[in-house]
Parts: sequence; C-alpha cells; structure tokens
Amino acid sequence: MKKVVIFGTGEYAELAHYYFENDPECDFEVVGFVADDEYVKEDTFRGLPLVKLSNLTKMFPSNKFSAHVALSYSKLNQVKQEKFNTMKELGYELVSYVCSKGTVTWPDLQIGENCFILEKNNIQPTVKIGDNVMIWSSNHLGHNCEIKDHAYLASGITISGHVVIGERSFIGVNAAFKDFLNIGSDCFITMGANVVKDIPDDSTVTSTDLFESDNIVNKKLKRKYFGLDYELD
Repeated sequence: MKKVVIFGTGEYAELAHYYFENDPECDFEVVGFVADDEYVKEDTFRGLPLVKLSNLTKMFPSNKFSAHVALSYSKLNQVKQEKFNTMKELGYELVSYVCSKGTVTWPDLQIGENCFILEKNNIQPTVKIGDNVMIWSSNHLGHNCEIKDHAYLASGITISGHVVIGERSFIGVNAAFKDFLNIGSDCFITMGANVVKDIPDDSTVTSTDLFESDNIVNKKLKRKYFGLDYELD
C-alpha cells in the first residue's frame, strides 16, 4: 500500500482523503497533508499531520512517500499546475486515482500522474488522459479522445470520438462535443454548451456563442470564474 501525502487543505483535499480512505479497491494510505507555509496555521488536518511545504522532504521524504495534489481550478488550473511541478521537482511520485464505483475503463487506457477520476465515468478504448487531470462523475469519453495535461472536466459531459481537449481547459456540466474536434488550451466551455467546431486557444464557449481570446466577454468570464488577471479595456 502506498503512503500518500495530500497537497492542500480545502474541499478538494478533503474529497481526496475521503475517496482514498473509503474506496475498498484503493491501495493508498493517507499519512498527512502539506500546504504552502503561509497557509499552515495548525499542526493537524483531519486528524493527520499538516506540514509546511518547506519541511515536507524532512517529514515525508520522496524516496519513502508518494503525493497527490488536490486543488481546485483556480486561475484556470494554473495554480494546480504550478504545485504539480513543484512536487515533481521535489522528487515525488504523484499518484492517480480512478474510482472503483461504476467507472468503465479498458486495458489500453493511458493515464498520467496526479489524475483524479470519480465514479460512473464511461471511458472507451484508446483514450489518453494526461497529467494532473480532474474528471468528475458520469461523463462519456469516446474512443480515441485525448485529455491533455491539467484539464478539468465537470459532470455529465459527452465527448465524442477523436476529440482533443487542450491543456488547462475547463469543461462545464453537461457540455457536449461532436467528433473529430480540437479544443485549444486555456478554454472555458460553459455549462450546457454544444460544441460542433474547433475552438482556438484561450476562448470561451457558452450555450450560444464563441468568444475568442481578445474578446472582452471572454476576459470578463474568466476573470469572474477563475480569478485570472486580465486587463479589461
């Protein structure tokens, strides 16, 4: 059984802890939590040691412990990407988790490090999932899809075959994609959007419109929902 330290002290860290401890087919033992030094105000979190990042390798050396970064989509997944990179630089194996409760996968599934895939996902053959990807419950990932690094998929999403989802892109609840599409990096696909054409990098797609990178609506929406520091003209 792998001994795992969870990076984070928020809701996502609590969820990771719960799933790791309660999924009977999960072989992880959570031994502690870690956060940036300025956020550590107590010695424990959820009854386990909470350590400052600067002390992590002393308390939980990377040759004996693995880790999992459990953070939200803040800054359109840029913060989680930064902490993923920090933990890799410190030498940690970053474990991925696939819930055993109703998720369908096939032997050729490729999953990177630090992924978190929840229950009742239907993942068809020849799918590739990159590093640090979050996939909530009840999604369909069609054959030959690729979900690139640091992407975030909410629930109820239908992705047809041969679709590529770009790095750091956020896909909202009940979005749907026709086959053979390329969704760029840093895109925001909102709840209920029906995507039928390729989407350029750094765009926003709503249920009715496409707003590309320089559009003021794109900037306002990403500033509102992800805290990105766009300058608004």
